[in-house]
Amino acid sequence: MSTELILASVIFVAIGFILVGVFVLTKFIGPRNQYAQMKNTVYESGVSNPVGNTNIRFSIKFYLVAILFVLFDVEIIFMFPWAVNIKELGYLGLFEMFMFMGLLFAGLIYIYKKKALSWD
Repeated sequence: MSTELILASVIFVAIGFILVGVFVLTKFIGPRNQYAQMKNTVYESGVSNPVGNTNIRFSIKFYLVAILFVLFDVEIIFMFPWAVNIKELGYLGLFEMFMFMGLLFAGLIYIYKKKALSWD
């Protein structure tokens, strides 16, 4: 076994012990206001006394729109470097980007035909 591997293993284990030690130490050193009434109350957006039931279920449409946003937002992440290097990529890069955009457009058409974006 090489000395570098042994040293790296010792450092890794030492950092683990230090982190565990810090977490245990903060339990004893930190403030103990476990009985503080104000600290344990609910506070949401400036309202300290919520009205009604807080266990409401959201429609799956909210999650679907969020996933679609992430999907089409990632498209921009791929398009920006392509636009910066369009001269170096040439016609092959142009063809590949049109294929990529075509696949995303086909996905958008599929979503539209499934009426995933229509709200009831």
